[in-house]
Amino acid sequence: MKPPKTLQQAIQYFTSDENCRNFMISVRWLDGVVRCPRCGSEKVAWLANAKLYYCSVKHPKQKFSLKVGTVLEDSPIGLDKWFPAMWLLSNCKNGVSSYELSRDLGVTQKTAWFMLHRIRLAMKNHSLRKLGSTGGPVEVDETFVGGKPKNMHASRRMKLQTAVHGHGDHKTVVMGMLDRDTREVRTKVIPNVKRETLQNEILRQVQGAGTVYSDQHYGYDNLKFQQFVHETVNHMEEYVRGEVHTQGIENFWSLLKRTLSGTYVAVEPFHLDAYADEQAFRYNNRATKDNPLDDSDRFMLAVSQIAGKRLTYAELTGKVGETTV
Repeated sequence: MKPPKTLQQAIQYFTSDENCRNFMISVRWLDGVVRCPRCGSEKVAWLANAKLYYCSVKHPKQKFSLKVGTVLEDSPIGLDKWFPAMWLLSNCKNGVSSYELSRDLGVTQKTAWFMLHRIRLAMKNHSLRKLGSTGGPVEVDETFVGGKPKNMHASRRMKLQTAVHGHGDHKTVVMGMLDRDTREVRTKVIPNVKRETLQNEILRQVQGAGTVYSDQHYGYDNLKFQQFVHETVNHMEEYVRGEVHTQGIENFWSLLKRTLSGTYVAVEPFHLDAYADEQAFRYNNRATKDNPLDDSDRFMLAVSQIAGKRLTYAELTGKVGETTV
């Protein structure tokens, strides 16, 4: 089937339950054959009245919906609302707030917030390919995310002024890396900016013997002894020295912070990784001359990644650990 090309077409197409069912089947099973998510059997039948499938193999929970085994599992919200929500989050440059989505879909704000976090989990990049594997340089940088003291309550601001704090001690640290060849960015919330923390992430994400560009933060000292070609730029004197700069990853930081301050306003550090993953998804799949993706392509990519992941409300609110099916 040909996917919708615009939001209007998507809304019209997914108002039909049959269209939603056929679309979900085409996304989850490329050969079009529905299989039981619990035993893998192809001996399943569609129960039209119940809008469920029935597996002929004897085992617990023989009935299942197309949401089972995806981030949508156990959700009472229909696919006619899930798919437009995925379209919006995949393509709105500065994100979509839960209040806005609740008004658009006619659901509560709490429900919209939970839906958005499930979609963010689907957007998360699980690639095992290391950055710089094509031979190009990798830009590395870190940023601090958090409220400004001038916007804080007077008592909170006084504590920050009187306590012995370093730069950004009241903020959350996010580390980012940008592969210049593939234009792929990866982010991660880290506990601190110590040398061990920063360099362990570089070793984990960047191809050995690759080229790394960074600023002169002490945490990147001695990277050359980790078998990297390491070049730095001194931001006290210059921002670019030939090919050596971190302007690409800093551009991503501006996009992320604009989204956080303009759309989401207040984000708990516990959830910051998910919001960074959301922005990275849109950045990595933006339209370029070499990769002319459109809104439909980003939507299809997000939907194609919903299987094999699960997020419950208890996990989202920090009551239990994350579960992967």
